[in-house]
Amino acid sequence: MRLACAAANGPYANLSRYCRIGSTTAAPRIRPWKMADGAPYRQGNRMTTTALIVGDLQAGIVDNHPFAAGVLPVVEKVLPAARASGIPVIFIRFGLRASGLDVAAGNQLIRGLHGAGTLFHEDSPETLVHSRIEPLPGEAVVLKRRASAFAATDLDRLLRAQRIDSIVLTGVATGAMVAATLYDAADRDYHVTVLSDACADGEPDVHDFLINRVFPARGADVLTGQEWTARL
Repeated sequence: MRLACAAANGPYANLSRYCRIGSTTAAPRIRPWKMADGAPYRQGNRMTTTALIVGDLQAGIVDNHPFAAGVLPVVEKVLPAARASGIPVIFIRFGLRASGLDVAAGNQLIRGLHGAGTLFHEDSPETLVHSRIEPLPGEAVVLKRRASAFAATDLDRLLRAQRIDSIVLTGVATGAMVAATLYDAADRDYHVTVLSDACADGEPDVHDFLINRVFPARGADVLTGQEWTARL
């Protein structure tokens, strides 16, 4: 699939390969994720608590990449269901310093993203979470500078402070943010669920291979958005 936008020919054409934190508002009440039969989801002999991760669905990506815009309808349904069930939502946005101080000379991908005008500059409105899924007051928004949502961020601290040990991944791209965050989360002993239709990649075959083969082999649960919300 070719990206039908000006971005396709820019230095960030390989994007598919690949927050505001702080409020005195009380954190949402966390409820255990329930299985289809109504029983609490358990790992071993203990109940888990879950957070929903929404990654890289920011204005500049969604508005320029049709594959990213395509997941918004699913995310728009998943978000209120999670909130109604007391599941914390954490948004992830990608941005680099305009100065380029966080861009390594040998990292050609990051150099390309940084050089794409202001599209991926941290202070640009293009790096804000898309307005259709705007975070509610008190919801965490984590700024990252590489593919994984855990890389040099405080996401792990946010999760552990809320005693969360299970995450549900949504966002783009499947071969970048989703995959990198999944591997990182698994290495940190989180249980991971991926919502297959709430993720996408500029190359559908990459998405399908990861969703159908790689992620399940890595121990992740793969569900559709509807399947997951039905278990809440």
